[in-house]
Amino acid sequence: MPADLSPHRKRLSMPLSLPPDVFTLSAALGIGLLVGLERERKRLREKVHGPAGLRTFAITALLGWAALALGGPVLLAAVAIGLSSLLAISYFRSATAEPGLTTEVALLLVLLLGAFSRANPALAAGLGVVLALLLAYREGLHRLARAQLTDTEVRDGLVLAAAALVVLPLVPDRFIGPYEAVNLRTVWMLCVLMMGIGALGHFAMRVAGPRFGLPLAGFISGFASSTATVASMGERSRHEPAIMGPAVAAATMSSATTMLLMAMVLAAIDIRILPQLALNLALAFFMAAAYAAHFAIGHKVESGEAGILDGHIFDWRIALGAALVIALVQLLSALFFHWMGNPGVLLSTAASGFADVHAAAASAAALVQAGKIAPAAVELPVLVALSTNFVSKSVMAVVTGGRAYALRAIGGILLIMAALWLPWVMGQ
Repeated sequence: MPADLSPHRKRLSMPLSLPPDVFTLSAALGIGLLVGLERERKRLREKVHGPAGLRTFAITALLGWAALALGGPVLLAAVAIGLSSLLAISYFRSATAEPGLTTEVALLLVLLLGAFSRANPALAAGLGVVLALLLAYREGLHRLARAQLTDTEVRDGLVLAAAALVVLPLVPDRFIGPYEAVNLRTVWMLCVLMMGIGALGHFAMRVAGPRFGLPLAGFISGFASSTATVASMGERSRHEPAIMGPAVAAATMSSATTMLLMAMVLAAIDIRILPQLALNLALAFFMAAAYAAHFAIGHKVESGEAGILDGHIFDWRIALGAALVIALVQLLSALFFHWMGNPGVLLSTAASGFADVHAAAASAAALVQAGKIAPAAVELPVLVALSTNFVSKSVMAVVTGGRAYALRAIGGILLIMAALWLPWVMGQ
């Protein structure tokens, strides 16, 4: 009778396991080698003798790992002080007029990342990659800071950073006011979202350049205000009839942006709402894109024609005003809902959609977030709000662009509305 081989099979089937220290040590070594390789290449390009290269960075990362492993934080602190002293001596002995501190500070950071890899190797490795990227793209970052960014853009960027990183964490995340209608965290988060999207659109416009023409500019400007974009393109086409096609394409692309931004707003407030409207918004978006492409093809936009964005990366006053409108609409929606139930939500979103479709949708979505209505009950109010907002766009097209522009722009609006309502009609 053959011997029982099951214990041998069990041993053979067990996965090969390595001590955890092997992975953390590998992460530390990888950080040192990656950053050291970049510094070594810099020394080769500039033909200078720097204070540290590939081997020094790799050894320093291992030193941080070993110091924390053998002596804990006390030994690591002693090693960091000793390394700082050596780097200070090397810095003051440097023969160059402006030696800089980048490599020295990077070496200290690699020491700490080598130690940190013992606790969280994945995060330490990620920080090492970020450090290597910052070192590798030195020229590009210097050029961006000194030559490409304007003072206005820097100030706007600081305002956005303060709004997102300082103010937002301090805003209370609870419903307040009459009928607990307003969530200040949600309102301010939408304000930051509008400013951030405006900033992304501004820099996308600068990177892409004018050769992509008015349609791209219209898509980007739609993040700030689609209705304003329709009016701006109407005025432009009235004064310059030769760019009628691209102007209509730009106005239509701003409506595509409305669909995209609507999805983002609804998802930011309560992700459960998005599946109820995903198909509607997707069909409307692609219809707008197709209609815009029809008018954009064959029309060449001259350099400078797409410069509808000014030096600001966003207008904080518009974002703040929109946030206040959202808070007011949320309060009105809560009042209508208290008095009339679900029909009150439909009435309030339809009326507020004339002014701000995203504020109208946000007010209805806030009721879902507060647990007052079901996610499915938001579909019809949002569709109605979008439709009333399209009425506002149509009026602006007639007033600013004249008959020729208005007919083309409203034709696109009607097709977008048909695509938007199609899933709802088919579901009835």
